[in-house]
Amino acid sequence: MSRQCDICGKGTIFGNTVSKSKNRVRRSWKPNIQTIKTMVGGTVITVKVCARCLKSNKIVKYV
Repeated sequence: MSRQCDICGKGTIFGNTVSKSKNRVRRSWKPNIQTIKTMVGGTVITVKVCARCLKSNKIVKYV
């Protein structure tokens, strides 16, 4: 199961945690993915959407 937004494609990104002594340790940042039901083409489907897309009304929840 991928942690990726079905609308914008936002996914997990990787980088370094840098301490005060400049030691670098690999880490990851995961997006805030919500599983919601929405109506597309007259049918109700379940999609994984990031919080930014949900907040900006790129997709509408089906109640």
